[in-house]
Amino acid sequence: MCNIETLVNFSRRYGADANFVLAGGGNTSYKDESNLYIKGSGTSLADMTADKFVKMNRAALAAIWEKKYSETAAEREAEILADLMAARERGEEAKRPSVETLLHDLFPQKFVLHVHPAAVNGLTCSVQGKSAALELFPDCVWVDESEPGYVLAALCRGELSAYAEKMGKAANLVFLQNHGVFFAADSEPELDALVVSVMGKIYGKITARPDFSAVDADLETAAKLAPALRMLYSAEGNAKVKFTANAEIMKFAESREAFADLVEPLSPDHIVYCKAEPLFVEEASVDALKAEFDAFTARRSFMPKVVFVKGLGMFTVGATLKEAATACAVWHDAMKITVFARNFGGVSHMQPRLADFIVNWEVESYRSKVSLAAGAGKSLTGKVAIVTGSAQGFGEGIARHLAMEGAAVVIADMNAEGAAKTAAAIAADTGADTISVAVNVSDEASVKAMIEATVAEFGGIDVFVNNAGIVRAGSLEEMTKSNFELVTAVNYTAYFLCAKYVSAVMKTQRAIAPAYMADIIEINSKSGLAGSNKNFAYAGSKFGGLGLTQSFALELAPFGIKVNAVCPGNFLDGPLWSDPERGLFVQYLNAGKVPGAKTVADVKAFYESKVPLGRGCLVEDVARAVLYIIAQKYETGQALPVTGGQEMLK
Repeated sequence: MCNIETLVNFSRRYGADANFVLAGGGNTSYKDESNLYIKGSGTSLADMTADKFVKMNRAALAAIWEKKYSETAAEREAEILADLMAARERGEEAKRPSVETLLHDLFPQKFVLHVHPAAVNGLTCSVQGKSAALELFPDCVWVDESEPGYVLAALCRGELSAYAEKMGKAANLVFLQNHGVFFAADSEPELDALVVSVMGKIYGKITARPDFSAVDADLETAAKLAPALRMLYSAEGNAKVKFTANAEIMKFAESREAFADLVEPLSPDHIVYCKAEPLFVEEASVDALKAEFDAFTARRSFMPKVVFVKGLGMFTVGATLKEAATACAVWHDAMKITVFARNFGGVSHMQPRLADFIVNWEVESYRSKVSLAAGAGKSLTGKVAIVTGSAQGFGEGIARHLAMEGAAVVIADMNAEGAAKTAAAIAADTGADTISVAVNVSDEASVKAMIEATVAEFGGIDVFVNNAGIVRAGSLEEMTKSNFELVTAVNYTAYFLCAKYVSAVMKTQRAIAPAYMADIIEINSKSGLAGSNKNFAYAGSKFGGLGLTQSFALELAPFGIKVNAVCPGNFLDGPLWSDPERGLFVQYLNAGKVPGAKTVADVKAFYESKVPLGRGCLVEDVARAVLYIIAQKYETGQALPVTGGQEMLK
């Protein structure tokens, strides 16, 4: 294996191990006589390939040490960045080298691994960190906390030089106070052996460990607070809030005293991804949350990314679900470090002046910007949508189009396996945030759980598409009471249940942001606009659905919630019509609904002939109607036909 392949191999291996790498961070490098190959800024170790490393000219890097830079921190770092960019070899101009490039070049060994294991940072972020490190590893170098970038590299240069002069050899293990560890070696086996030895000795001194076991979380209360927090963070609703509760979180959420060790930052990574301070809220109410949030932002001039609520759990916030999930992972790391540090005399936080430096450092601002997901400019970027009955058919098509427009989408369906597959496929195809939820929309507890699961994952709901439906055709003589009640339960009663629980979330969002608007959209039918021969159970439920739509629209208008219906007709190629066993073509043929029809093809031709535009309805026709309803802000209580002209507004 060549050296670059070796670099890629151990980078990906350590990068994929959550015990070593936080939020895709960490750094690796390989060097020869002329060049240093180092991970580019904004890239993830777990995903590294040879082309993602930046090839640097070592002579140009060495020349940086001969230059004199500004005494002003911002000017100095800008000058250093310019010289690092200039040290890239030809063809590397599109890449940005790590800010720690100079530090990597100080080691004479071929390979360098810089990571931030929680167990190591339990040592480096502890009161007894330095003495414990030197006792455990007499051959290590300890570097006191300093400004990152050039200042840190210069300090490390002095410490490594002094070590080499004293010990007569180059150091291969460097601990940075509040900032992880450097391992250096000339081969991958040698590097791995060093890592195993160091981690083993540290874990050997750790008796107190965090407990992240599951607890019975109060999702009902969390679902009331998360939408408020989301709107406090973005009045337009362009944020995601993730709720998490486990045994360790609940320990820190017991009181302000229990939370005290988490208030000040532990390392630069915690600041980059979670800001310089979390928020602790004493009371699990919307009013208390708003008061504490407003006071915090006034005092700190930034909004908290992490919010603990006493006795409830932890909320993390981001512009995307990925960002909120990253903040969640980073704060779990902070809790690990805090517990581990108690094995070494307690927590030692970053100095306030150094924390302030990180907050305002351009390099870390660049890292956080790179982590943001694409999608700006799409009409639904930042929004959260639930589509019921979306494992297939109209529902799947609507969900896919919403995702294509930037929305985070919940695939909700009785078919749990199908919903999971559809959610995964839409995420893979569109890059959207998706989750699946198993739901029986005719069961109140199941609907309530669907709403709570959505809010726990995303923080709120902007668009609810009531698409789940069922058809049982038949004449008066053929229709059974059980089939009639089943159609009513799924098509009519379920709409009421869903509107009841989703509107509560939307009302909370509106209470925090008075200009905010949300949408409830029923996928009705042309059978809701005109009676349907020998299909009265379905048509009756859809007529009733339009009555609910108009009534909900009147009730919810004061809360900025628009309620409308889309009435498609003749989705002739979808499973509702074409399923060979239960589709409408088969049902209508068996019910004798189409005079003279001998085959399913006869039934299909009959219905196509009724459409002025001469074809059946397509998924995209319905999706465009849904997007139109969301886009317009001055229509509510409407029933929009999508029937090819067969049924028209009156």
